[in-house]
Formats: sequence, structure tokens, C-alpha cells
Amino acid sequence: MPVPVTALLLGLALAACGLPLPWSALSALPLAAILAFTARADTPRQAAGRLFWAGFGYMGLHLWWLGAFLVDLLFGMVPFGALAGLLFALEGAFLAGMALIATRLTPSPTGRVWTLAGGWVLLEWLRFLGPLAFPWPTLGYTLLPTPAIQIADLGGVLLGSVLVAFTAAALGQAWLERQQGRASWRPVVLAALAWGGALGYGLTRLPGEGPEQPMRVLRMAFAAFDRASGTLTADEQFRVQRQASLNRPPGSVVVWSETALTFAGPPAPVTAFPGPGISGAGVYANVSPAYNAVISLDASGRVMSRNDKAKLVPFGEEFPFQTVLGPIYRLILTPLGFAIPDTVPNRDLGPLSLGGVAYGTYVCYDSVFPWVARTLANRGAQVLVNPSNDGWYKGWGVQQHFQMGRVRAIETRRWLVRSVNLGVAGAVNDLGQPVQTVSTGQEVQVLDVRPRLLSGTTVFMQVGDLPALGLALLMVLYGWRRRVAWL
Repeated sequence: MPVPVTALLLGLALAACGLPLPWSALSALPLAAILAFTARADTPRQAAGRLFWAGFGYMGLHLWWLGAFLVDLLFGMVPFGALAGLLFALEGAFLAGMALIATRLTPSPTGRVWTLAGGWVLLEWLRFLGPLAFPWPTLGYTLLPTPAIQIADLGGVLLGSVLVAFTAAALGQAWLERQQGRASWRPVVLAALAWGGALGYGLTRLPGEGPEQPMRVLRMAFAAFDRASGTLTADEQFRVQRQASLNRPPGSVVVWSETALTFAGPPAPVTAFPGPGISGAGVYANVSPAYNAVISLDASGRVMSRNDKAKLVPFGEEFPFQTVLGPIYRLILTPLGFAIPDTVPNRDLGPLSLGGVAYGTYVCYDSVFPWVARTLANRGAQVLVNPSNDGWYKGWGVQQHFQMGRVRAIETRRWLVRSVNLGVAGAVNDLGQPVQTVSTGQEVQVLDVRPRLLSGTTVFMQVGDLPALGLALLMVLYGWRRRVAWL
């Protein structure tokens, strides 16, 4: 079988473990095969080629829904779905670059599996940074079907990635040494002990205790493009959501989804709003400056506080490197009827206060970035609230987004409440376990949830990704020390 085809198939196998399915915890097995296959390349350049094709297959299956989204966005023109392949190729190129460096550092195949494993985790960390940040495919999320995911409160989702990558490297080394007629099972034993520790830690975690806050959460099924284009008017949406919010339990706070309220300028009082409540707020029209925020409103509809989106979607809400690429963006967007938005990301995150409760609110894509929920929890948020619009996603994209939100609850040990348009709405407890959720159904569905208000801190809240980064660097160092062939 040609080398690129083998690498592509291995990447597809890893992607199959990246889907929100029970077998995802087996992700270390295909990753071990990828690391060993790459490590056996004759030259660093060949290793880079192998990891490029593995990465292309991995991203292509994991993010297949992105192509379907582009077809919908660009007026149903199917060929434009192939533009997603540019992203898959870019991500594959990043992995190839990492492989080039890792294999040059370490000529030994058994050392390479470790430098590649550590480099993989470091590259995942880099995907959380910068204007092109897109950390969707992160290995740590594959631990969600197991209690081991609870280690996220110690080092975030990246600590889960370390566990997967360490296991894969241990298996890869054992396989490579076995091919040479010798095998050291010590790394495999260490990996088994690490898994035992992670599982034991997870099984001993207990839900936090705190007062309950009744909340009514809405899940809407409005067509995302009808909302964005104005075909479905703001008044029509408001009437449906308002009716669903009435006659709720005493003391209940209503939660509406992303941009459930739209304004022609800054958020203003909404006298008909069935407050007290929390709602996504924003604009679809050509208003400057544009914004996408969450606001809290009291019983009279007065706006009490506001939190703008912290991480804007690349090439959707912001266009990176505009000073250089601005003319190219306008050349492409203007014929399609789009303009470059002037949305500004929130640089001063803080909880919204309503009725004496601190709500850690963040918008849709913010949930993919652990630092957003971590910042809010560190500033006193007692419960996380994530208004979202998942109508843009197709297939597994909806569930993947929800799974990431579950890990934010674990990292901060806070309950998470989600109100969405076309996605998964409901409540997740501080162990990341769905308590009440709904993901399909009619135009409007209502959930009355009772999340607990929690305080306190976690190791992750205090030190962030440092434990994961330190362990990833140790894997790289261990691999480099094995740079003599078969040492």
C-alpha cells in the first residue's frame, strides 16, 4: 500500500476515535500506530510527509461538517465545500512541520515516538493561541466516556491529551522494539499506572454541594440562515421565546440563546422581556460597531450587565491580518454581499450579576477555549451560562461542541447551563455529567433546571495548562535523550 494512503487511513482511524462515541477512549491505539509509522521514516522529510497525510485524514473526518457548512453559507454551491480541504491541509502542514523538527532532534525511531508525542500536545496548545486559533480536535476530549476525564480539573483538557499521547508513545516504543527482537515494557507499565491513577482519581470525585438556582432554558429550532438574513424577523422570534418563558417556577431565571435579542445599537431596555433573565444579544445588520454579547435583564427588562464575546470566530466575526489581507478579503466578500465586520473581542471578562448571583456567561465559540470559563470562575462565577447558536454545525459538530462544554464544567467545577438554537440545551453538573438535556424536537422546547451555585477553586484554575505543558516537554526531552539509535 502506498505510504500516503497508509498514513491517511491511520489518520481516519484516529478521527473515528475523535467522534463523540463510546469507543473514543481507544484513541491511543491509532495514535500509537501513527507515531510508530512516522518514526520509522528514513528521513525527517519523509516523516513530515507521513504526518501530513495522517493529519489531513484526521482533520478531514473529524471536521467533515465544515464542508457542509460552507456549502450552506455559499448559497448551496457544492464545489465550495472543498474549501474546507484548505483547512485540513493547513492543519496537516502544522503537524508535518512539527514532525520535521521532532525527527531531526531524534534520529532514533524509539526516541522519535516520544518527541512526536510531546510535540503533538504542544501543537494542540498552540492551536488555542493567536488569530487563527481553532482547537476543535484535541485528544483530551476522547477521554469523556471514562472517569479519567476528571483529571481536567488538575491540568485542563490538555492534561487528558498528555495521558493519551504518553500511552500512544509507550505502545509505539514497545512495538518498534519488538520489531527489533527486544522489548522494554517499562513505559507501557508506567502508562498503565497513569491510567490507573487517572481512573481512580475520577471515580473518587463527588458532585459539589451548594444552593440551587431555578432556571428555565430554551432550545429553539429556528433556521440559522433565516435568522441571519432577516427572513425570520426579530419580532417573530421574540414572540415565540417570550411565550415559552412565561409561567415558569417561582424564582426562576430565564435563559435565551445567542443573539436571541437583536438591537440596532447598544443593548437597550426590553420592557416585554419576561425577566429576570439572561440572553444572547447582538446585531445582524450593518451596525457599527458590531457585537455579540450576553446581557442580564431584571424583571422590568432593564439591562443590568453585559459580557461581549471573548474569542471571535476566524473568517466569520473577524478576519485575521486585515492590514495585509484586507484588499483580498474585500475582493472575495463584496461580490457575495458580505462585509468585513468590525467586532471587537472582550478583553475584560467578568461574571454578570443578577439577583445576587454571579453568572459566568460566554458566547458559543467561547466554550472551545478553556481560558474563558477559567477566567470567569476565577473572578467569582458560581455557574457557567453558555448561550449558543449551533445551527451552523452539521452532524457531529453539534455534539462535539457540547462535549467541549462539558469539560469546561470539569475544569472549573461549576455547573454549566446552555440555551441554544439548534443544538444541545440543558444543564451539566460539575462532574461534566449531563443532568437534563434536549437536542432535537419541535420549534421550541423548554427545560426547567436547577443548577447548584458553587465556589472554590481547582488546580487548573490556579495554574492553567502548566502541568500539561511541563509533561509534554518531558516527553520531548526523554525522546531527545534516546537520540542514539535503539539506545
